[in-house]
Amino acid sequence: MISPMMHTSHTPLQVYTIIMIQLLVTLAIVVLFTFCEPVKIYIHANPGWYWASYVLFFITYLTLSCCAEPRRRFPWNLLLLVIFTLCLSYMTGMLSSFYNTKSVMICLGITALVCLSVTIFSFQTKIDVTSCQGVLFVLCMVVFFSGLIFLIVLPFGYVPWLHAVYAALGALAFSVFLAFDTQLLMGSKHYSISPEEYVFAALNIYLDIVYIFTFILQLFGSQHD
Repeated sequence: MISPMMHTSHTPLQVYTIIMIQLLVTLAIVVLFTFCEPVKIYIHANPGWYWASYVLFFITYLTLSCCAEPRRRFPWNLLLLVIFTLCLSYMTGMLSSFYNTKSVMICLGITALVCLSVTIFSFQTKIDVTSCQGVLFVLCMVVFFSGLIFLIVLPFGYVPWLHAVYAALGALAFSVFLAFDTQLLMGSKHYSISPEEYVFAALNIYLDIVYIFTFILQLFGSQHD
């Protein structure tokens, strides 16, 4: 899956085309859930759809991440990616529906600027992010334990600054992951992703971008009264 630098037969254009379609689907659902009041009322009144999408998201993510055969075999890889995208889009739209429309639009803009900046940095920099896997692991642990502390404290009362710290750390961590996954895709550093793993490459970069948005929304978004 990840190996020392080698020539990649899939093109970044192919992967970014898939990612663009995924992001357009997610954007459409976020806008629908944010602006359309009847839809917002329905999804809030029927949380079962959210939990169903969460279960499907988890299953498809594990399948695409851990099972090489379905991840590489057409058309099952694209079918799983479609299900994964729709489920994550629903979950992201559900989260966005609790924030006012202005906040959601601003956070979408911030996310676009952050992701564009990180992508340009990944293309141009001489820093090999793919060789910094230890740093990525530490970032993951910091985000995990800060989130765990937040969940433990939450039943005793909401602590805004703790939530802000968790969201900021999450946005930072997934920005670094975006740089890591982008350089893996480009194959210009010490490590690159295998040629047949175009679906896995699209999944990782798309997931990074969506998580950056959700953390930025938690950090800067203003919820409904």
